[in-house]
Amino acid sequence: MSSRVDYCNVIFVGAPKNVTDKLQQVLNAAAHIVSGTRKYDHGLTDLMHNELHWLDVPDWVKYKLGMLMYRCQYNQAPQYLMDHCSPVSDVFRQHLRSASCHQLSMPRHQLSTYGRRAFSVAGPTLWNSLPDDLRDPEYSADIYRQSLKTFLFSKC
Repeated sequence: MSSRVDYCNVIFVGAPKNVTDKLQQVLNAAAHIVSGTRKYDHGLTDLMHNELHWLDVPDWVKYKLGMLMYRCQYNQAPQYLMDHCSPVSDVFRQHLRSASCHQLSMPRHQLSTYGRRAFSVAGPTLWNSLPDDLRDPEYSADIYRQSLKTFLFSKC
């Protein structure tokens, strides 16, 4: 069932809380079923994080977007997505500190509601907000996946 909740959830990046709360309720119900707890038992969040190693829905969306950005950075994603991920060093800003930190250039956007949720804005925003060591090109996909999840768990 979690694969159904997980399907295409990257589109929920930057979505309002009332939208992600609906998915969180489904995930909570799945956690109750898996763990055998009842609906009103306390400590569901701790159970989801510590025993099941599940992120909350907003963090899970960030995790999926972070993995997609990793694939874009290392030519493992479709070309139409990689076209939106241009490093700062490629946009006539080679002498900036952000060029040496493997950051991405962010396009300007007009709408404050939908513009920031577009992949071309949300992806580079998330990538640039990660710590420098997480954007290190030496990371393999498995190490990056584990480090990203650990980073998101530490922010909870």
